[in-house]
Amino acid sequence: MTPEPDPNAKVDPIEASVLHRRLKSITEEMGLTLLRTTRSPILNEARDFVTGLYDAKGQMLEQTEYIPVLAFALQPACEHIVQFFGDDIHEGDVILHNDVFSGGNQNNDVAVFRPVFRDGVLAAWAACKGHQADIGGAQSGGYNPEAREVWQEALRITPIKVHERGELRRDVWRMIFANIRYRIVEEDIKAQIGATRVGERGMHELFRRFDNPRFDACIAYLFAASERIVRRGITSIVDGVYRGESWAFYDGVNDGSRMKIKVAVTVVGDEISFDFTGSSPQTPGFVNAPHAATASALLLTFLMLINPDVPHNAGLLRAIRIVNPEGSFLNARFPAATTFGNSITGPISDAIFRAFAPALPKMVTAGWNRMMGFTVTGRDPRHDRPYVDILFLSLKGGSGGTWNADGYNHIGLINCAGGILAQDYEMFEIHDPHRLVRHEYAVDSAGAGRWRGGLGVETEFVIEGDGVTGIAFGDGIEEEARAFGLFGGQPGSINAVSIEYPDGSTIVPKAKAIVRGIPRGSVFRQSAGGGGGYGDPHERPQDLVLADVQDDLLSVDAARRDYGVVIDAASMKIDADATKLLRARSSSTELS
Repeated sequence: MTPEPDPNAKVDPIEASVLHRRLKSITEEMGLTLLRTTRSPILNEARDFVTGLYDAKGQMLEQTEYIPVLAFALQPACEHIVQFFGDDIHEGDVILHNDVFSGGNQNNDVAVFRPVFRDGVLAAWAACKGHQADIGGAQSGGYNPEAREVWQEALRITPIKVHERGELRRDVWRMIFANIRYRIVEEDIKAQIGATRVGERGMHELFRRFDNPRFDACIAYLFAASERIVRRGITSIVDGVYRGESWAFYDGVNDGSRMKIKVAVTVVGDEISFDFTGSSPQTPGFVNAPHAATASALLLTFLMLINPDVPHNAGLLRAIRIVNPEGSFLNARFPAATTFGNSITGPISDAIFRAFAPALPKMVTAGWNRMMGFTVTGRDPRHDRPYVDILFLSLKGGSGGTWNADGYNHIGLINCAGGILAQDYEMFEIHDPHRLVRHEYAVDSAGAGRWRGGLGVETEFVIEGDGVTGIAFGDGIEEEARAFGLFGGQPGSINAVSIEYPDGSTIVPKAKAIVRGIPRGSVFRQSAGGGGGYGDPHERPQDLVLADVQDDLLSVDAARRDYGVVIDAASMKIDADATKLLRARSSSTELS
């Protein structure tokens, strides 16, 4: 039964709050299950998954996004499953789904749904979604810059039952995993199924404590509370139309191609709309997004600008309208390739922050480092088995500075911030036939500002696998793709990837490319850029500039050039007179 707001229902706010916290804790217990039982480091180290609970119609009751881009990754798929199966949903069913053309956000992100029954009636869903190490298609690892249609990317899993009424459908299970390269994926899906079982048990415990009327009334109350919080946040924005633009670079087919993201944000009272009309048409390559990925990117960015304590349920969507015309590269038509869709979150967020900068200058951030991913696949000679690594270790750059706070160092992409963790060094070498040589903050990578951007990192390791292929997927190597500065802040450093072969030759791959036949002994190097700065760098306190220089995060030359702070390299002390003169001269130049 799906709750609807009832103005006459008597709800104890404390009881509703207790229910909210219990729903949240169930989703967190599901997450702990995945962290303890999955085998792929993508899931148990990087935490690239989401867990959630949904009502009988598929509406979000509560969820925990271990990475932000999955904020809206389950509800559209759950709603589609409810519509597709209709009355053919039974206790003990387990349903898989990844299809981007029926509510999915990325083919590699495979969801598991389990219906939860109460007194024989469908009452809720327990679900989780995780990024899989492989999902079939033409290229192992799931990222295929050469894809021109969805079938070249992945096995499409439209809603399909792998358990029916509690019994494993062995034929269906075998068919799915016969089309996926790595056995580890099968084990991780089993772990996800187990997580939904934890969610089901948690819901049954709640049902024993709350009868139907009390449960439904509390849920309606929580939906309404989320709606009120969001509407209150919207009313803090002056009515008007706010416009922002940004670009994604290189579609993987046409050199020099650029895709525009154009957003018009309209605020009227306590309602808001985001209109992407005018954005570039879908590309012939895989630089496209399904609607669910774009909606997630929008929501995670908007939630950064309002009260962060809003409960994550369907109520938060009621005051938000999204216009995203089909045929745009932000809402590609079937059968487009779309694997890069999650990674378009960065430029989408850039456009939204630029739009809101005049209205919410103390809430927006400067630009975050753009995605420059590099997946490595091959065979581990130590164990004679295949391996794959998305190299979360090396792609995590810095976030943008914001009012009264520097950006976070090495936090990663905005679509993964706070969720995707860098790999443990020892586990990195255990999982992969790679020998880590260097992983450290990159000097001068942070965009200068009153509040500087977060620092990027430099990574170097030796590849000691066999039959190794590298897959580049990013748009952060173009000069224009640097994380932008705001209100006088400067941009962050640029991304870079190179591979030095044993013969001394070096290859610098394009932002979207497959590099085949990487020989053993090759050295991989990646620089993940820093975030953009916020505010005039000459207003940054001199002691903070000096501290960065002393910590080898900022060079003496950059301190002078960007911040107007003169530091003696030998004594590591500020030359107060020279600094005062330099900053005064710079201010005079700006005024003139």
